[in-house]
Amino acid sequence: MRQKTLTTTFLSMLCAEFAMLLDAGLTIGESINAMLDDEPGKEEKALFQGLTDALERGEPFSGALRNAGIFPHYTVHMVEIGERTGRLVETLTALSEYYDRQERLAKTIKSAVLYPAILLVLMVAVVLILVVQVLPIFSDVFARLGSQMSPLAVRLMQFGGWLGDVSVIIAVILGVVFVAALFFWFVPGIRKTIAGSVRNKWGDRGIIGSIASARFNSAMTLAMASGLAIADAVQIASNVSGGARPIDKKHEQCIKLLDEGKTLTDAMCVSGILSPSDGKLLSIGGRSGKSEEAMADIARRSDLKVQDDIDRLVGRIEPLLVIISSAVVGIILLSVMLPLMGIMTTIG
Repeated sequence: MRQKTLTTTFLSMLCAEFAMLLDAGLTIGESINAMLDDEPGKEEKALFQGLTDALERGEPFSGALRNAGIFPHYTVHMVEIGERTGRLVETLTALSEYYDRQERLAKTIKSAVLYPAILLVLMVAVVLILVVQVLPIFSDVFARLGSQMSPLAVRLMQFGGWLGDVSVIIAVILGVVFVAALFFWFVPGIRKTIAGSVRNKWGDRGIIGSIASARFNSAMTLAMASGLAIADAVQIASNVSGGARPIDKKHEQCIKLLDEGKTLTDAMCVSGILSPSDGKLLSIGGRSGKSEEAMADIARRSDLKVQDDIDRLVGRIEPLLVIISSAVVGIILLSVMLPLMGIMTTIG
């Protein structure tokens, strides 16, 4: 396929389809052939054909995915574990749910960032139009009436004139920033370096900490559903959601406590991975023999918490931007209209 990596949406649907076909009694080869027959896209057909060829060479399903070269290492590893433990259907179902949660989380973050950014750009554009285009017109009107604008309006107009004089320089700077942003976006190494620095400083705080917790809980749910031992499940979930020093320390402490004989609930609560309420739920699930269901519920709650945190932050930013823009526009207009009203009153 043309893309170097598969989207979370595609991975979620693919895992769900495999799980349904395998649960219906089809073999892996029969499942891939069924999907190959129904797939209209050329790239997807090529992918399924490559999987079929690998299976015909005697490769296991996980080996076929690995040889394709475009499936995430995490997907291949979990499928391999599902094959070894005889719980491939459960693993694929859990993988589908995991990637579906990751997709929802990514959409939530993008939408939360996009709208305030658009609002900020519109606010700046309105202010610039008022300062650069509108104020000079009012200045001419005041000059014809034998008066002048307020000192604030004059300073704002002078600032607008200065912006017009250096507009070329500003355009060059914005162009450089835009190119740098594109470079940052399309060069994973730089993006990971900057993101890693941010996570190392604030990785366990606020929304960043909530996102890391949600990813750990989702990966932990999948690992437990695949039949892994608890310590191995924690290690795999740590590998997926770690990468920041504050988070890695919590994971290392949790694994250490498990090695010392602590229960999963105690280890995750003492290390700070789970809150007391989530720890209580996991403890009840363990005593009732439903640890996997309890962990899945914790993962769901973590996702909802991330969405609530993001909605709360956006709910604060949007009114703030509206208030600031309204105040700035109002001050600019009042600095012009009040003297003009005084002149009109005098004339009348």
